[in-house]
Amino acid sequence: MKLEIPYHDLRSWIDLAGEVGEIRGVEGASWQEEIGMASELLNRRDPAPAVIFDKIPGYPDGHRVLVNFFGGRRKNMTLGLPSGLNNVQLSEAFSKAFQEAKPIPYEIVDDGPILENVKMGDDVNVLQFPSPQWHELDGGRYIGTGSYNITRDPDEDWINLGTYRVMVQDEKTVGFYISPGKHGRVHRDKYIARQQPMPAAIVVGGDPLLFLLTCSEIPYGLCEYDIAGGLRGKPYQVIKGKVTGLPIPANAEIVLEGFVDPAKRRPEGPFGEWTGYYGSGLRDEPCMDVKAIYYRNKPIMLGCPPQRPPDEISRYRAILRSGLLRQALEKAGLSGIKSAWASEIGNTRMLLCIAIEQRYAGHAVQVGHVASQCHVGAYAGKYVVVVDDDIDVSNLEEVVWAMITRSDPATSIDIIHNAWSTPLDPRIPPEQRAKGEMTNSRAIIDATRPYAWRDKFPPVNMPSPESARRAREKFSYLLDG
Repeated sequence: MKLEIPYHDLRSWIDLAGEVGEIRGVEGASWQEEIGMASELLNRRDPAPAVIFDKIPGYPDGHRVLVNFFGGRRKNMTLGLPSGLNNVQLSEAFSKAFQEAKPIPYEIVDDGPILENVKMGDDVNVLQFPSPQWHELDGGRYIGTGSYNITRDPDEDWINLGTYRVMVQDEKTVGFYISPGKHGRVHRDKYIARQQPMPAAIVVGGDPLLFLLTCSEIPYGLCEYDIAGGLRGKPYQVIKGKVTGLPIPANAEIVLEGFVDPAKRRPEGPFGEWTGYYGSGLRDEPCMDVKAIYYRNKPIMLGCPPQRPPDEISRYRAILRSGLLRQALEKAGLSGIKSAWASEIGNTRMLLCIAIEQRYAGHAVQVGHVASQCHVGAYAGKYVVVVDDDIDVSNLEEVVWAMITRSDPATSIDIIHNAWSTPLDPRIPPEQRAKGEMTNSRAIIDATRPYAWRDKFPPVNMPSPESARRAREKFSYLLDG
């Protein structure tokens, strides 16, 4: 299925979301508390509207913040897919398009809306934008939540776009936290080893499709611009940054450009992270000296703060990552994969669910181990549950039911030790954390009918798919109201 992306930047996306009635406006909310409060409230349910905050006290009218962009009918529109597809169908259709898309290199142009306002040198002031304090106990204001960061590999000259949190330090300095193992961290560590400042650009308020791809596990060495261009069927237009020469989206809302000095560190954090806890505490992290700011007239900041899952981040990551997980399993040569779901409850990392048609003894265990260690599933994982193909992997109630009725705690669980985790994992013991050992264990749960006697397993007391369909047709009115 070919994607039909109907928007070209954040503003045209807002227009389309408004046409389907899924944009609300709020005036007068403060950056200190109220925007964060409202965002958390919106994240608690789906569907809920996207909201644009305007007339933020202390800032000019038109300096806006958009939150909760991914949800409702607009998520299908964002991905360029028909409105009738459910979440699993969305995931599989998007991943198929992703797999089939041929990268199209980005195109350098001389002009674009991002150049409507350019501030350099003494005129640089990050505080001119209404960056919220998203959570009560955050260590400061974060301009970078719905943002992505642009870096260049100093050895291989490839451009990476990745989503890493960005804290406002002062008028000309922002924090630049990147978890170990991420591609941007690989770039940064290369520059640190050379004792050279790393050129970087931070895009605040970009094309939603491109933002989503920067949150995904794109293979090492590939540029997200090129993948997104392939999905759109045309190259992304970029300008060359005046300070770093990095490719900056020509139609972005706000871009910060500068250098990450390996010798310059500032206290960063804590920040309410995707695990549902405040992550990392307060510690010294590299920061970026902002040398230039580019922004459109009446700029829109895209906010996408993590909350306790399930939240907005987990919902869009589930769509993107689940399809990629199924692809990874099939590319590993595994047969019988019927569906895969990176569960929102584990923010798409800590709980993976795969449905299979069992074809041989050990099949389920093999699938579980591969899922836990392939690139899509390896980072910060905890639990992998493999179920039969009568289970809807996106329905946690069905998955847990299969787990408690088809698995045995003593014989159905394998444990992997010393796996790739993250400093954001609250369960890593303090003594291990102090040594820099950011590893954890994985549980592989075989929740399928035991292969050797699956034909003797009691039948399920649910109606057949045909009976369920007829019941919906005849009696669905009973559920109305």
